[in-house]
Amino acid sequence: MNGLPAELIDRWEHRAEPAPGEGLIYWHMLLGDNPDVVALARDARQRLAPFSGLHMTPLRWLHMTALIAGPAAEVTGEQIQQMAAAASQRLAQTAPIQITLGTIRYHPEAIMLAARPAEALLPILEAARGATNEVTGTYGRAGNKLPWTPHITICYSQSRQPARPVIDALGHELPSRQVKISAINLVNQQGPELQWDWHPVATIQIGDGAPIDKRG
Repeated sequence: MNGLPAELIDRWEHRAEPAPGEGLIYWHMLLGDNPDVVALARDARQRLAPFSGLHMTPLRWLHMTALIAGPAAEVTGEQIQQMAAAASQRLAQTAPIQITLGTIRYHPEAIMLAARPAEALLPILEAARGATNEVTGTYGRAGNKLPWTPHITICYSQSRQPARPVIDALGHELPSRQVKISAINLVNQQGPELQWDWHPVATIQIGDGAPIDKRG
């Protein structure tokens, strides 16, 4: 994600997507209930309002992705709860993590808020990877290319257009906000991305007790 793109492209033009009814189990930090995160997203939306071809992340599903645990068809409900318990144990002695949001990052497929310092969030990634491996025998798949660059996606690009006018309108920095990350969530994402058919199935509090079963 270094440098600036000359062009925004359609994220889904050549992207394989889960079919309706298929799903993936993700480790996400869900942040749609954080007023500072929502305020930053609203600010960015206002600046980007003149542009078409941008698909905004629904405010309720603002998030940072840590890991894809695997296809929902291959991960049982019991395994989900085992992964949650394993991650909770790994994070029991980790204090909630404070990050700074405000720096904008541009990719041909998306516009994001960088989470800084990125290394502060590594205990969450390591807990998710370790818990996934302990239960499923694999380390899952990174939510983005390594090295891990935790971020909140403001919007995705759905069409081709020059990037410069968009970059000039939004800029490189929004008023910075301090945000405390105190939980990670297991989420079953059903069907194509654009449907946003998300089902949180467990919440693991960082440094605070047992996982919360979100089913039902």
